[in-house]
Amino acid sequence: MLMDTPDETLASAAAGGDGAAFAVLVRRHYDRIHGLAWRLSGNRADAEDLAQDICAALPVKLAHWRGEARFTTWLYRVVMNAAHDLRRRQAVRARAGQGWGDWEIARQDEIAAERAAQDWLTTAMARLSPELRDTVALVLGEELTQAEAGAVLGLSEGTIAWRMSEVKKRLRAMAAEEAR
Repeated sequence: MLMDTPDETLASAAAGGDGAAFAVLVRRHYDRIHGLAWRLSGNRADAEDLAQDICAALPVKLAHWRGEARFTTWLYRVVMNAAHDLRRRQAVRARAGQGWGDWEIARQDEIAAERAAQDWLTTAMARLSPELRDTVALVLGEELTQAEAGAVLGLSEGTIAWRMSEVKKRLRAMAAEEAR
């Protein structure tokens, strides 16, 4: 039965055009894809769009999967890249939209108000650098070990440990600032 088949075997079969193997992979990992996309984007609508785009592009991406890492490690990297691409597109759109008068100012105010309504952790995460957000999303959100997060991000375990320490320090400072 395909449901008992390891991810790596399914990925190889899906890369070769096996639709049933692909369907099992998507079913097995969709929640993981969506969850990481939500943590990286901080926006449910963006996360849903990212997850759908990733699943739609996955058959082509699987053709480039070499099996050198665990399938989930490779999949996390696919999601990370898609989230980074979204951030870049959003930044370009934001820069392009500046100077469009009152309408753009009102739109930016509305976006700021929506972001302010999110819970404290999402707000605090948004204040962190993308590198720190990526690290937190993998270590705390996806519950990867620091070594596994390092493999996804292409960094050493020591760098991941430093980043997590830096995140804790910054979150403590943000909480103290808000408590005043």
